[in-house]
Amino acid sequence: MVLQSHSEGSSLRGISRITGLAYETVVSVIDAASQKAQMVHNQELQNVDTESIGADEFWSFVEKSRNTATTRN
Repeated sequence: MVLQSHSEGSSLRGISRITGLAYETVVSVIDAASQKAQMVHNQELQNVDTESIGADEFWSFVEKSRNTATTRN
């Protein structure tokens, strides 16, 4: 319930109230799950071929910046 609520965007204190767990317990549960997820991520993503990288969001930011930039003399 803690992780589900957290993934839905509930606040830590809100999760504490809903579950009846102490705030520090909620933080510990989320921290432990985060560490486990990071370990799984690191284990699964090794030797990834990075010949092509999609940078659509970055390009839209750059393009937007160019359109709003002013030329300095």
